[in-house]
Amino acid sequence: MCAKALKKQKNKEKKSETQDKTDGSESEEQASENLIEKDESLDETDNESQLSEENEGDEEVVSFTEMGIDDRILLAVIEQGWAEPTPIQEAAIPLILQGKDILAKARTGSGKTGAYAIPLLHKILSMKKQRVKQMTTALVLTPSRELCSQAFKNFHELMIYCQREISVIDISSSQMTLQSQKQILATKPDIIVSTPTKILAHLKEENCLDLKSTLELLVIDEADLLLSFGYEEEMKSLVNYLPKNIQTILLSATLNEEVQAVKSLYLHNPAILKLKDSAELPDPVQLEQYQISCNDEEDKFVLLYSIVKLQLVKGKSLIFVNTVNRCYKLKMFLENFGIRSCVLN
Repeated sequence: MCAKALKKQKNKEKKSETQDKTDGSESEEQASENLIEKDESLDETDNESQLSEENEGDEEVVSFTEMGIDDRILLAVIEQGWAEPTPIQEAAIPLILQGKDILAKARTGSGKTGAYAIPLLHKILSMKKQRVKQMTTALVLTPSRELCSQAFKNFHELMIYCQREISVIDISSSQMTLQSQKQILATKPDIIVSTPTKILAHLKEENCLDLKSTLELLVIDEADLLLSFGYEEEMKSLVNYLPKNIQTILLSATLNEEVQAVKSLYLHNPAILKLKDSAELPDPVQLEQYQISCNDEEDKFVLLYSIVKLQLVKGKSLIFVNTVNRCYKLKMFLENFGIRSCVLN
């Protein structure tokens, strides 16, 4: 059934491609210019690209089948119900397949996991055709066990037709000891998903894990959160255990100074993709409300700081308190961390 769906998808796109050719090459060039634009605010030595979140006018979106992805992955993509790539996927997948380093500014929900998981799986399948030895080829780093679990799940959803060819493990769990994980790592899985602390612990163990001679792909997901969660020292140490010229994909919701520091450690002349945030307000149906109970006064301040620091709320915020004194107390607290605010009374 999946094979029929893929064949139907390809026939449909082939027909569409024939129609597009009659429109001339001029419209294709214009569409390409609209999708990728120069961003002069970034380092001029980088391959800089500006990525638009929404296609304008009749701009054509490159389909998954046109990217030359392995049919087994395409079948899984169809089963996931992904009709066409998101902007970050459309821009990043071809560049990753070409072997380029990527620095992408993309928020959660933009399809960024698929943007790196699809080309990683494709490249590993291609590598396996040329080698016999089993080895660990890709490392995916995220800031928490929950995000590791989510990435692990996404990989498995895209691997349903190549599970026998590719193996992926998540070693972020605290329920497994390092010793028990050693046995799993000894099988040399193709992809390891981990937090920086856990993978570093294994790399520091003698005769446990050696990635310098085998690793070819590194993904640093939610880079700004990695640093906000206090992994800066781990990221600096980790670079000593990895190959120097490894292809690296770094994804972050923001491109602040801390992320730029990680970029200088891991990336080599990367293509920089910036996903534009929509200027329009979200639809009312997207409104979400949360009620969080705090045990003491300090928890409230720490929680507010975390929400602002991690940019869980986009744009400007209006915070209500019950007294004027509390307004100034909160303002002083935020300013200690470099967060600008003002008091309205």
